Amino acid sequence: MIRPVDHDTYIAAAPEPFRTVLDRLRTQLRRALPDAQEVMKYDMPGFQIDGVIIAGYAAFSKQCGLYVDPGAIAAHTNEIESLKLKATKTGITFSHTKPIPDGLVAKLAASSRKQKGF
Repeated sequence: MIRPVDHDTYIAAAPEPFRTVLDRLRTQLRRALPDAQEVMKYDMPGFQIDGVIIAGYAAFSKQCGLYVDPGAIAAHTNEIESLKLKATKTGITFSHTKPIPDGLVAKLAASSRKQKGF
């Protein structure tokens, strides 16, 4: 597989069912983090401010993930659980048929930003 050099390339190389969901997630993160720079780190697309990753996302064979600061996940645990989404310490996994709602993406991005001191 060719290494993706930017978000567009990454999304285009993702499994077809995930492309629309990833594009929407990218748009939501752009809105929530308008002053963040789009970067590729560790072969994953992310958004950084002053060299610090605030949020990132990834596609896998059967699911996608949104990755933020652990404090952001902890701050929104009840909402994540109420939506029956799976969360780890630093991320939430989701499918193309059950993406993370836009409002929660915005909250997680803002919370991650705050946790990182921006």
